[in-house]
Amino acid sequence: MLKKHETINKIIDTGIVAVIRGESIEEGIRISKACIDGGILAVEITYTVPGATEIIKTLTQTFPEDQLIIGAGTILDAITARIAILAGAKYIVSPSFDEETAKLCNTYQIPYMPGCMTINEMTKAIQYGSDIIKLFPGSAFGPSIIKSIKAPLPQINIMPTGGIDLKNIDKWFNNGVTAVGVGGKLASGTSESITETAKLFINKIKEIRKK
Repeated sequence: MLKKHETINKIIDTGIVAVIRGESIEEGIRISKACIDGGILAVEITYTVPGATEIIKTLTQTFPEDQLIIGAGTILDAITARIAILAGAKYIVSPSFDEETAKLCNTYQIPYMPGCMTINEMTKAIQYGSDIIKLFPGSAFGPSIIKSIKAPLPQINIMPTGGIDLKNIDKWFNNGVTAVGVGGKLASGTSESITETAKLFINKIKEIRKK
């Protein structure tokens, strides 16, 4: 069983969370496996996918913890967060900050990554124990916003989601993000193409971090 800090460190080390959306359980599992085959350790199953809980259960039973850190995304309330955690989710991601979800995750030592847009929202999330802040939607800001946020909050770990691709990912990391969340630019197409794209993202992050 991974401890909270171990989960956070593995996500940071990988540098990317694959955000999985789909129309069915089967599609969600297929896309997830393709991302894992491409070397992405952290996979976030969004609760917009029908049967998201079943996908989390299946992947948890299929892959050992050294190959996959499964998370649940688009979590809007503590009840859904608890269902996801019982299914095997190792971290919870929300499009916005929710106090009750933060309390629940702290109780069970599960990382909570809420979506925030302002310094006020981010500060509140940190006060409630959030270790990584999801900047959402990233496409509404652009990479340069990261340095502006980290000026008053240098300790903050930021994971932008939305609008990140292979052409701009270096700008995000060079401005100070901890990790990135990638969905549509990664998790669509054939299994083979998803795996190849995942490999490109992993290699690109390694290349950026070597500089």
